Amino acid sequence: MEKDQLTFNDLPTVVGELCDRIASMENLLTEKLSRQNEVKENKHVPMTVQEAYAYLKMPLSTFYYKVKKDDIPVIKQGKHLYIYRDELDKWLESSRKTPAPQSFEDENEAMLASHHRKPNPKNW
Repeated sequence: MEKDQLTFNDLPTVVGELCDRIASMENLLTEKLSRQNEVKENKHVPMTVQEAYAYLKMPLSTFYYKVKKDDIPVIKQGKHLYIYRDELDKWLESSRKTPAPQSFEDENEAMLASHHRKPNPKNW
């Protein structure tokens, strides 16, 4: 209905529509507020050496070797080493030999680019 053509007889339907719209807006607001109040997992948590090499599933000697070569990002406080989980995850992602394809098209392009064939002179 247009605002110019409203009459007193249209009042009940207009009020009903307004109530429905207000109810839907209340639902959207409660959903939005519940999403904001959700507790997000904190990934910036310091880990000890034992937790870190268990998390990486690598031998302790290999872990210390990578720390010595400055491969793994660590923080040294006195005699203790601390590693943040989010930095460890970033280090794992950055040490990939080939990045994971984002989509089917990217994967297909990477596969086609990896196969090089010599030109066949018979087809000329």
